[in-house]
Amino acid sequence: MSEIEVVRDVAALAERAANLFLTAAQEAVFSRGTFSVALAGGSTPLRMYDLLAGDPYTLAIEWSKVHLFWGDERCVPPTHADSNYLQTAAHLISRLDIPMKNIHRIQGELPPIQAAAEYQAELQHYFGANPVFDLVLLGLGPDGHTASLFPGTQALEEKEKWVAAVPHSTPPPPLVDRVSLTLPVLNASRQVLFLVAGAEKADVVARIFKSPSGEPLLPAQRVCPNPGRLTRLLDVAAMGKLDRM
Repeated sequence: MSEIEVVRDVAALAERAANLFLTAAQEAVFSRGTFSVALAGGSTPLRMYDLLAGDPYTLAIEWSKVHLFWGDERCVPPTHADSNYLQTAAHLISRLDIPMKNIHRIQGELPPIQAAAEYQAELQHYFGANPVFDLVLLGLGPDGHTASLFPGTQALEEKEKWVAAVPHSTPPPPLVDRVSLTLPVLNASRQVLFLVAGAEKADVVARIFKSPSGEPLLPAQRVCPNPGRLTRLLDVAAMGKLDRM
């Protein structure tokens, strides 16, 4: 199932995303007793995390039953300004009453291949043989990348591993290696939510929705959970180069 939602601006997008997070969390806890979510970095998700860390979300979500993972991480220590974990900790985790055992970060301070192997082991410990996230949050880069799956990289073609080390020496910055969930894991999720805001995303959004037949798919176009739900949540500015949907 795939759907598109367009909202007024980035503030409205953050609010709508927080509400979708709340709904997914409540449904997962009611149905399965826990809620597993892979978080995204970037300014737009951080706005949503700020909302989730306040009322009414802190009371409406059973954080003791929430397990936080990350879709990708830069290979930097968790105290580094570019760390997705550090940014999430500042905007969300530090403001919640959530058990530390429920926080499953990627160890970006390790060499990339080792960090990927350690994270795969963490996923196997939690999920067993089949990783199925209740919710995955994703962004969209100007080159069409999502998580740290960049066009033309080997990680994009991974079929077996759940986690890949990704060399990264071309824009967008910062130019450090990454660790990322792979397409087999993303596409096994119950729900994937893309958060896309700003006029700087308008070109790639137009390309995603109007790419000619036969043109190679961008990484973000290859995220298609089956039988899960795919929701693309965009603001008006990001849709600026599309006449109508």
